[in-house]
Amino acid sequence: MRSVCLLLEVYLLISKVMGAFVEKTDNAKKTDMSAVSGFKKTLATTGLLATMAMVTFPVSAEPLRDALASAYASNPNIASALISVKASAEDIALRRAGKLPTIGLSADVTSAWSVVGGAQTTTNSATLGMSYRQTLFDNLKTDAQIEQARAFSTVATQALRNAEQNVLLSAATSYYNVIRDTQLVKLRAENVAFFQAQVQASKDRLSIGEGTRIDVSQSEARLSSGVASYRNAVTSLQVSQAGFQRWIGKPPRNLSMGYNFGNSIPSSLDQALNLADAQHPAILTANAQIRAAQSASDAARAAFGPTLDLIGSICAINCFGGNATGMSGSVRLTLSIPIYSGGAMGASVRQANLNQIKSELDSFAARDQVREAVVSAWNGVQNANAQITSAQSSANSSQLVLDGVIEEQRVGQRTILDVLNSRSDLTLARESLITAQSSRMIASFSLLSAVGRLSAAELNLPVKIMSADGYLQSVEDVWSELRSVPIN
Repeated sequence: MRSVCLLLEVYLLISKVMGAFVEKTDNAKKTDMSAVSGFKKTLATTGLLATMAMVTFPVSAEPLRDALASAYASNPNIASALISVKASAEDIALRRAGKLPTIGLSADVTSAWSVVGGAQTTTNSATLGMSYRQTLFDNLKTDAQIEQARAFSTVATQALRNAEQNVLLSAATSYYNVIRDTQLVKLRAENVAFFQAQVQASKDRLSIGEGTRIDVSQSEARLSSGVASYRNAVTSLQVSQAGFQRWIGKPPRNLSMGYNFGNSIPSSLDQALNLADAQHPAILTANAQIRAAQSASDAARAAFGPTLDLIGSICAINCFGGNATGMSGSVRLTLSIPIYSGGAMGASVRQANLNQIKSELDSFAARDQVREAVVSAWNGVQNANAQITSAQSSANSSQLVLDGVIEEQRVGQRTILDVLNSRSDLTLARESLITAQSSRMIASFSLLSAVGRLSAAELNLPVKIMSADGYLQSVEDVWSELRSVPIN
């Protein structure tokens, strides 16, 4: 970036050299004007090439695939979403615990003393026992709660996928924003150099009586506008570089425009819509929310049914007090049937039913939003392709026009204003081409995101895929606590 900014300074030096040369030849009165014009053209061209050669860039490349891999591996949003998946998996284990027994071991040591009639009595005792409690039947309420927990785990999993898509899309966008703004900085720097040369040429012609002050003023005005555009491009590039640093985690280095999507991009709008309906995280999240709401409704209705509990206890040591020895135990079944709860159970059922209806409506809204995003992204790609074709044609034509106008201006058939306008038209066409090329790549990644294919696995990134599948399997092992108890 620093070397790019040297562009203006070098051209100022070139301008001074050109001015000194013209002044010297004017004083000598021996210089042929065609030779002076040819020398200035050669000097300006040589200065431009020499200055652009000074605009150096790092030789180490940063392919987009590596940049996306870096974003995926280091972004805290994905790591946070992964933690959420694991946390939601624990709810499954918590709900399944409602169907399994609760076993506890209790120990009690007591030392009691008393003083009666001056005589002191001390009694020491210790008891050891075990308790057991299990719900044998609860009208399938626990089963519904387990299913609800599984649905919420799916919601968290899809949230992880959605976070992954958002991060990769933001990373790709920042990548191509840097490419676009870097090219715009270079283009506008060349534009400033061209206008600088025109300003000096106008002053040279004025000094020998062939030009006018209007030509000088027009050239200087266009130079001022070009400098402002250049500074704006530099500012935009700095912002894009900050975005690159945020999403990818390191400064940009010699980025490249191309990327091989393979067969990931849908070949038609209908295919894109079908893919989105089948695999977009937002739609799958909405479906899981419906499952969760249905399970919550089932659990609320099950609360009206009976509950049967098995309760047992065993006393193994000092169960009877004194010197008596032996063991004691008890087993009982407890049946409870709710009759009235102040309206709480009825309200729970109505609330669950309303939430179920809401989840179904939300799924329709999510589907419509996804389909809208697919259509928008698809047309964004098509529009960018059309813009590239148009801008390329315009840039080629504008270059031919500029070359012709310059030649005509040299023989007096065109004015300096015609040259300035032609250069501005060429710059505008090239800027449109740069922007369209960047927009096409961003739109392609947006389309992948819209159909649910923007993931590390789909892009075959060189990273370890973040998944909570192994963790989900581990929490399904509800007997892990019992196996972790030491036997000896």
